[in-house]
Order: sequence, then C-alpha cells, then structure tokens
Amino acid sequence: MNFDWHYMIEQMPLYKKALLLTLKIGLWGILLSLIIGLACSIIQHYRVKVIRHIIKWYIEISRNTPLLIQLFFLYYGLPKIGITMEAETCAIVGLAFLGGSYMSEAFRSGIEAVPISQIESGKSIGLSKIQLTRYITLPQAVSFSIPALGANCLFLLKETSIFSGIALLELTNTTKYLIGMYYKTNESLLMLVIGYIIILLPISLILNWLERRVRYAEFGN
Repeated sequence: MNFDWHYMIEQMPLYKKALLLTLKIGLWGILLSLIIGLACSIIQHYRVKVIRHIIKWYIEISRNTPLLIQLFFLYYGLPKIGITMEAETCAIVGLAFLGGSYMSEAFRSGIEAVPISQIESGKSIGLSKIQLTRYITLPQAVSFSIPALGANCLFLLKETSIFSGIALLELTNTTKYLIGMYYKTNESLLMLVIGYIIILLPISLILNWLERRVRYAEFGN
C-alpha cells in the first residue's frame, strides 16, 4: 500500500488544529462531567429529597440515549425555543451531560465501597455529615473509583468522534472533509488514527500510572 506522504505533510496543520480542538472539548467535557458526577453521587448518597429523584431520571435519560441524539437536541432542537449555542459549546455541554451520569455511577460505587465501620467511627467522635464526607468518605471513594473514572475518561474522549454530526471540524469530521475533497482515503484515515493515538495513549498511560499509585497507597504492592 502506497501513501502520499507529501499530501499528509501538507494537511498536517489542519489535523493539528482538529486535534487541539478535539483535546480541548474532551478535557473540558471530562472536567465538567467529574464535577457533575461527584455532585450527583453525593446527593444520591445522602438521599436529598426531590433532587435525588431528578438526578435518577437524568442518569437514566443520559445513559440510555445516544450522544448523537443528545447533540441534535442541543444544537438543532433548543434554538426552536430561543436557546442557541455555538457548536463547540454544544459539544462540551453534550459530553458533560453524558459523562456526568457515568461519573456519578463510578463515584457512587466508590462511596458504597467505603467500610461502614469507618463511617460509624467518624460519627462516634462527633464528626458532622460534611466532615464525614470531606475527611472519610470522599478520599476513599475517589481512590476506589479511579479505575472506573479512568475508563470513563477514555470513553468520553473517544466519543468526540460523534461531533461531526454538528459540523464541528474535529478529527473525524476533518478526515471526512478531506476524503471528500481529495479522495485520499488511506492517508486521511491513517492521520485520523495517529491523531487519536496522540490523544489517548498518553492519557491512558497517565491513568494506568495513577491507578497503580493508588493501589500501592492502599495495599502496598
């Protein structure tokens, strides 16, 4: 299989721009989804009236509808009622909406893994709910949740390929555009694969390192 290396070098600036946009959206989406997920898991854990039921429905809707449909609703549906967003903002909001539900479940499983004896010990020395959460529950819950959180981060980064559906020139849409313009399918797809490897491999290695560090801190091996 012969590749047109001159074409690939010529299109590299366009792919660099698309890669940076993909990474920007992915990282913002992950950050917001972590915040949403943590807040939702705490509310569910403490069974806050009314709000926990709203969160339960949010999680069900978010996890059981495709991201592409969510993006269509945000980008094409909301303007019908006067709410408009730029494509980039819409992509971040959509990714955070989807990711928040997955992160919430990851944090919830981590919170449930905290030994009840430690919670009872905290109560026995007079810690309030806020202090229990801050000093006992959250540190351990985050530690227990690291593997699931890492998997969710990689999942959300790979979901950025869906954003071509709202005409955002991220890596996948850039590849489709170039294939349509120049018919250099093999070269364009190779650069797409390289682009995602550049994004995903370092983050995957960092998450694996973090998971090993957390496991060592817990068990010493």
